[in-house]
Amino acid sequence: MTIEFNCPHCGALIAFDSKYAGRRAKCLTCGQKCVIPQESFKKPEKIKPPPEPRGDPLPGFYRAVFLNNWKLFVDPRNLTSLAFVAAVVCFKFFIPQICCANFVASFIIWGWLFGFYLNIIYDTAYDEDQLPQVEVGTSITFLWYALEPFLIFGFTLFLVELPFIAVLALSQGHGVTLGNVWSGDTPLYLLARVLLIAGLCVFPAAILTMAVGKDFLLLRPDRLIVPIFRAFLPYAITAALLALTCFMAWQAPQYSEADSVTTIMHLAFSLAAQVVAILAMRSIGLFYRHYGCYFKW
Repeated sequence: MTIEFNCPHCGALIAFDSKYAGRRAKCLTCGQKCVIPQESFKKPEKIKPPPEPRGDPLPGFYRAVFLNNWKLFVDPRNLTSLAFVAAVVCFKFFIPQICCANFVASFIIWGWLFGFYLNIIYDTAYDEDQLPQVEVGTSITFLWYALEPFLIFGFTLFLVELPFIAVLALSQGHGVTLGNVWSGDTPLYLLARVLLIAGLCVFPAAILTMAVGKDFLLLRPDRLIVPIFRAFLPYAITAALLALTCFMAWQAPQYSEADSVTTIMHLAFSLAAQVVAILAMRSIGLFYRHYGCYFKW
């Protein structure tokens, strides 16, 4: 089955096999990038080109991160997005621990949230100061909207940790494993720890590249490391916020048969983790907004 549609820029007729629905395409006539629609002659979504980096850093990064970001939570335009995030977090918190229901629900919810995070970074880089809508998809795209962000986050993390993974694989005969990498004191253990930490430190720049540039080919070490060193302190703040997000998400408890006060505190912790996550994703986007001149893609 073929999906036919018109280029949203020049109107040229474009045709793709239906199996490519939802993927990105490029008009051969004018070069406009768009998302292939699910049905024939449905208007495709345009894909904006990455914003042009400024010639010099833009001042005001710290104020934007520590003061202006909090305005998001009192802006009426963001009420729907914040309510949806709170709803899915509450659903995940209270879902019963039976069979695989919790695993499936967690996968879908985190997939939606990862997509939401990518959109926050993207919109912030484009000077948007409003939260995007959480995209859940239709009956056809429902699972893809959860799966695609997982793949982006997972593969990006895999790429930045590839040196660590390679050392770990080559060190199996010497007893170095993921479980004991922090317990050994030989040079091989030290090398593995350094590479693991280095990969995690580069991850914010890598996920920024994927959210804005939308191309794994842009994840070259030189293109990631140069902005980090040229704006080290702002990047360190961004990385610290992301690390705090990961720590809180990892420590967030599930509902248990406890007293009501404990349950409320556990739920409040899970919701607070998402507040920090939104601030962290905004800081990643703001890093590009203010220091995009250091990114050479």
